Amino acid sequence: MLPNRKDDVPGPRQVQFLTVAEVASLMRVSKMTVYRLVHSGELPAVRVGKSFRVPEKAVHDYLDNAYFDVG
Repeated sequence: MLPNRKDDVPGPRQVQFLTVAEVASLMRVSKMTVYRLVHSGELPAVRVGKSFRVPEKAVHDYLDNAYFDVG
């Protein structure tokens, strides 16, 4: 079945951005820790005006790579 409305046409995947406060809450760290990760380049971010926005996928990728085996 072909889509007949513009709403039915799948578009490019939307990138979800999080604020520094949202990233800090998700990671359970301080906002300063998130700023350090952004400024060091460990966590990619986009500058919007005077604030930063972090792609949600980047946060999940960072956390996936941050695991290490203790035993």
